[in-house]
Amino acid sequence: MIALASDHAGFEYKEKLKTLLDELHQPYRDFGPPTGARTDYPDWGHLASEAISTGQCDRGILICGTGIGMSIVANKHKGVRAAACESASAARLARQHNDANVLTLGERLTGWEAVIDIVKMFLSATFEGGRHAERVSKIHSLTKL
Repeated sequence: MIALASDHAGFEYKEKLKTLLDELHQPYRDFGPPTGARTDYPDWGHLASEAISTGQCDRGILICGTGIGMSIVANKHKGVRAAACESASAARLARQHNDANVLTLGERLTGWEAVIDIVKMFLSATFEGGRHAERVSKIHSLTKL
């Protein structure tokens, strides 16, 4: 299950993503907002990220103006590894090397056609494990050098 959320600056893409995910037969849950009225990204980003952190959803796609704010919010949650991606290559590497489970997008920065490719890559790429698993395990630990 994919957690979807946006703020007003990402609302149009969130709505379009629901159609794309339906076409890809990917189940999702829309955490809001319900309209494109001005709203604050942390409110919706926290709701979706908590669902991922607690296992209610496996992955997430969060959209705001740049993708940066949503990434910062999402990464505050235990077990969430969010990556703001502006290319399909970045999305592929975020999955393969970082085991990213949340994709954040910037509606003001990335065109819709590129978003389609980015989302498809994020959903199809898999974590490579190996040396990357050792690195990822250090993300949520407080182990010092």
